[in-house]
Amino acid sequence: MSQERPETPESPVSEGAPRRRRADAVRNAEAVREAAKQVFAESGIDAPMREIAARAGVGVGTVYRSYPLRSDLIIAVFRHELEATAQDARTLADEHPPREALRLWTRSLARFLATKRGFATALHSGDPAYAPLPAQFLGVLAPEVQRILDLGAADGTMRRDIRAEDMIHALGRLSDAGPADGTDADASRMIDVLLDGIAAR
Repeated sequence: MSQERPETPESPVSEGAPRRRRADAVRNAEAVREAAKQVFAESGIDAPMREIAARAGVGVGTVYRSYPLRSDLIIAVFRHELEATAQDARTLADEHPPREALRLWTRSLARFLATKRGFATALHSGDPAYAPLPAQFLGVLAPEVQRILDLGAADGTMRRDIRAEDMIHALGRLSDAGPADGTDADASRMIDVLLDGIAAR
């Protein structure tokens, strides 16, 4: 997969306060990242950058100022979705009993895994730019899942010998086969069986 450079030049950024320019740059980068997420899902990760720029409402040059290489944009989308999945775990842990929080979180995990599947070609391309991502996957999610497991152990509803890494792998295998919204009935039943298996006895 090629690492593309800008397709067309773009006029210089208009003069203004540095703070305003930085704020505009941040907004543009966020708009491009969100547009890329949508375009990648619809057209694949090799979709033209001009399609992403049009969806974001910016010029192609703006895309490349924020993400000089296609891999930069793919990694940005991956990491943003990964952090959103971790944030869902934090929120659910605060709002629900541990077992219910873990069950509800499987839907967030399924959505993230659907995004990850869409990036499979890039992630398995051998490009060293993607090499840190597998470790980041567990590094970001495991502490949040471990918190839920620890809360379950503390309130007596979950076993104390369950590792977050093992739970993520198990939930991932079950969620990965279903649709992106995590509503597959068969997968949901198997997840319930798995969660019953970690209940304290």
